[in-house]
Amino acid sequence: MLRLALLLPLALFQCNEDETVAAYGAADQTWALQEIDGEPFEASALLRFPEEGRIEGNAPCNTYSGKLNAPYPWFEIADLAATRAACDGLEAEGFYFAALMAMTQSEVSGDVLILRNEDGHEMVFKAVE
Repeated sequence: MLRLALLLPLALFQCNEDETVAAYGAADQTWALQEIDGEPFEASALLRFPEEGRIEGNAPCNTYSGKLNAPYPWFEIADLAATRAACDGLEAEGFYFAALMAMTQSEVSGDVLILRNEDGHEMVFKAVE
């Protein structure tokens, strides 16, 4: 009985830890989008993981933020919100947001972050130094 009493607080503590991609190497980095589905992304798009369960970044025209809901290696964004400035990059921004929302898996390997989904689509980010 004593052993159970000691293990329960430890188990509860571990359940509160961040289990998202941020905890597996993506936090404390700014990630710059390099390509979508093997094609270079010519506009600027940045992704950050500022705190547990959150994303934020800069799309070609606007800043954005949202919730990150899935444990690593899964990737699921909810409540994505962006400012509403207009610029010449709005088409690229729409493409970026659509791709980002479609991603379901994540992988961090050093300074590379790869997001992908079951349909074979992929986004490759590189850490900004």
